[in-house]
Amino acid sequence: MGGLSIWHWIIVLVVVLLVFGTKRLRNAGQDLGEAVKGFKKGMKDDDKPAGQLNDQSRTDESSAAKERDRDAT
Repeated sequence: MGGLSIWHWIIVLVVVLLVFGTKRLRNAGQDLGEAVKGFKKGMKDDDKPAGQLNDQSRTDESSAAKERDRDAT
């Protein structure tokens, strides 16, 4: 009585399909997949030493530091 049977899940799936439509669900699935890929890539990049990162943030930080030094003088 406390668990949901397969028929309950089928009814829930049909209602969700009717409410949102297949196109919106497909787009949501693609967005979720891209988010998971980005998260995994970020976690993988996090394991690398700072000298091996190939992102733009280090160059942005160094240029921001140079601008602060120039503005301070």
